Amino acid sequence: MAKTAITPTRQENYPEWYQQVVRAADMAESSPVRGCMVIKPWGYALWENIQRTLDDMFKATGHRNAYFPLFIPKSFLEKEAEHVEGFAKECAVVTHHRLIEGADGGLIPDPDAKLDEPLIVRPTSEMIIGDAFSRWVESYRDLPLLINQWANVVRWELRTRLFLRTSEFLWQEGHTAHATKEEAVEETLKMLDVYVDFAENWMALPVIKGKKSEGEKFPGAVDTYTFEPMMQDRKALQAGTSHFLGQNFAKAQDIEFLDADGERKHAWTTSWGVSTRLIGGLIMAHADDDGLVLPPKLAPAHVVILPITFKADDPQKVIDYCNNLATELRQLYYHGRRIEVEVDTRDLRGGDKNWEWVKKGVPIRLEVGPRDMADDAVFMARRDKSPKEKQSVPRQQFVEQLTQYLDEMQQALFDRAKAHRDEHMRGFKDREKFYKFFTPKNKEQPEIHGGFALAHWCGDEDVAAKVQKDLGVTIRCIPFTDPLGEEGEGRCIFTGKPSPKRVVWAKSY
Repeated sequence: MAKTAITPTRQENYPEWYQQVVRAADMAESSPVRGCMVIKPWGYALWENIQRTLDDMFKATGHRNAYFPLFIPKSFLEKEAEHVEGFAKECAVVTHHRLIEGADGGLIPDPDAKLDEPLIVRPTSEMIIGDAFSRWVESYRDLPLLINQWANVVRWELRTRLFLRTSEFLWQEGHTAHATKEEAVEETLKMLDVYVDFAENWMALPVIKGKKSEGEKFPGAVDTYTFEPMMQDRKALQAGTSHFLGQNFAKAQDIEFLDADGERKHAWTTSWGVSTRLIGGLIMAHADDDGLVLPPKLAPAHVVILPITFKADDPQKVIDYCNNLATELRQLYYHGRRIEVEVDTRDLRGGDKNWEWVKKGVPIRLEVGPRDMADDAVFMARRDKSPKEKQSVPRQQFVEQLTQYLDEMQQALFDRAKAHRDEHMRGFKDREKFYKFFTPKNKEQPEIHGGFALAHWCGDEDVAAKVQKDLGVTIRCIPFTDPLGEEGEGRCIFTGKPSPKRVVWAKSY
């Protein structure tokens, strides 16, 4: 068996492989606070590129950024019954505003500093932003109100995994208010399409978009829409959601306006968000047994140059050549961003440096030594190919074709992920075959069975709950378009009752 940089491999232990990829790429580490993480520079640079791209997309659709408090009065959450029920078990609560020294010398909450009302550490901001909207909206002339927030949130998770599920994570949350139901629904679907555009064209991540079932929708929403990619272990990831909130939150928070006829009405609201979970999805969709593989459009660095100086008569000449090449490359642009180049001059063995950058997932690695300089060439390796697959390319040709190489890699990652998804997506008309699809072939490798199943469902949530109990499988979405092209009505494979269309079932993160 060929030696890999990451152990265990995906086949051997997928969850542990994921953790090792994160560590090997030096992206994040667990913090002293249980369930929280420290995002290291390489991981945060990736998040900044995600953030920057999405922020431009939001602003292009008319949204503006604002910031709202981290703390939310408990009474705010209690205003919307479904909402508080959905988040109550995950809330962190602040009850005091001062500590004092206790009898044993440790710090304890000061009994005289108890808050009049407990504060919830932001799990999501519908209620605190809705309170602001109730003051900002007076007339139909104030609508639509299109606001986005970049922030951190806290949801006290029992089982955590770096990037995928942590007690504190980074995200954006869009919140909008509209004069009509039609405008709010249009906004909800528009932002879903923005997310899908980003996932497919920037993350190289093919997704299925659709509506959540009643049992899977956001607490307090009328409708929730989602986009779901398949990971390499064939599980689904809820990559992000967009919610049509109807007038539920507007009525709970008195978001009212005078319409053109002078009649007072409640606004129609939406919310939508994605988080650092996108980084987890990117890792699980593209990384391999040698480490991270980054889509060029989002990579913190597009190119790393490795000077090979151990046989050079004058090592500084090699380094100068590499620095001059880096300067030339940095004048180029790739999809609106300057080409970012790292020149690694650390005093390390060449092989060690090379593998470090392989594990970090940099799209293109260039080795440059005296022989390459003599030929005015570079020795190029692409991260979407085997680490041993390298080729000599004339320097000028490399400069002229760099963006083409990057586009080829971006497309190759998308095509690879789509082929994997399509290979493991099936349609079912029989309950027994459906159950067999999600039953492990053997106990040693349960993760290598299953995928996305398309099957009719009658809409009964008790049926969905039983499938989840039996198989750990949930309805990921009711797709707008059947991924396998089989549209139309049918019969539920569990009850035989009429079903308007097939839904997507899968195990998920």
